[in-house]
Amino acid sequence: MADEAPGRITGDIVFVVEQEAHAKFKRKGNDLFVEHSLSLIEAQWGFQFVMTHLDNRHLLIKSNPAEVVKPGQFRAINDEGMPMYGQPFMRGKLYIHFTVDFPHSLDPLTPDLYEAMETIMPPRTSVQLDDMKLAKCEVKTLHNVHIGEPSRKRARREQEAHSEYEDGHGSA
Repeated sequence: MADEAPGRITGDIVFVVEQEAHAKFKRKGNDLFVEHSLSLIEAQWGFQFVMTHLDNRHLLIKSNPAEVVKPGQFRAINDEGMPMYGQPFMRGKLYIHFTVDFPHSLDPLTPDLYEAMETIMPPRTSVQLDDMKLAKCEVKTLHNVHIGEPSRKRARREQEAHSEYEDGHGSA
């Protein structure tokens, strides 16, 4: 080789590889993770969609018709993750994390359609109460909360709300 000179010490080449975050896929070891949203109908009755993989292959992802996908559920596809170190022909798994888009409201159903839905859906678990029991109940309304909100911020907001209440209603 022309670059080698007598008495000269050869050195190692060091490569620094920086892994960039991908907009769609997340890597954990040899496995890949991806998010996918389903409509309520797809989650209940089955779905199929095309996913473009990192190498630009198109994968047809299908569910079995009788399987229900629950919100937050993971499903995996073997050998669609990253190549394994030292074994380039073996790959990790591709995990798909499913979210389910629930409608904000439902249109009133016709009685016939409603009855048909009642026959194929699981039975309701709500307890039927008689008028006597209902008369003894306090009616309470649910409201949206943000559980992931940092606790200091939430505590400060609750304290401010409490102070406003005391200012408006007087405290002893």
